Amino acid sequence: MNVLISGGCKNGKTSFAQDIAVKLSAGGKRYYVATMIPYDEEDRKRIDLHIKDRANMGFTTLEIGRDISSCLYGTNGTFLVDSVTALLLNEMFPSSHSGEADENAVKRCIEGLLKITEKAENAVFVTDYIYSDAIRYDSFTQNYRKSLAAIDKKLAEVCNTVIELCAGNVIFHKGGIVL
Repeated sequence: MNVLISGGCKNGKTSFAQDIAVKLSAGGKRYYVATMIPYDEEDRKRIDLHIKDRANMGFTTLEIGRDISSCLYGTNGTFLVDSVTALLLNEMFPSSHSGEADENAVKRCIEGLLKITEKAENAVFVTDYIYSDAIRYDSFTQNYRKSLAAIDKKLAEVCNTVIELCAGNVIFHKGGIVL
């Protein structure tokens, strides 16, 4: 089964996704695919919080900021990819010194994520719903938002279940699973 979980930033998506991954794995192998590459102290604190949160849940953590399908390396199990948002950032801007976006990033992300949906026993993807407000952003930000929307749209097409977390509510947009 493949599950896409979306919603606003810092609203419990990761904890929710971890619980779903544990249930889907039914005692089998579980992998937490951490995509965030820390750039500052706030990032490091967030990573530490996530590590502490899943400490006794039986996840093997794989830190993969780019080339996401490399997490498969011949293993079987349930893969929780957290997050698609960070993965895209890493792929679009592989060097913090370059202000130019890599125009092949979206394609690489989609191809890698689709490999996971095809080969993993179960996959749970966490993403941020950042592309629906009416604010006009600069072209740099708009390109990132548009790119994330394209990836999320493709994942929503192939996932069995699509869930949005909004203000403490769990909204099923496609499929369903027993929570």
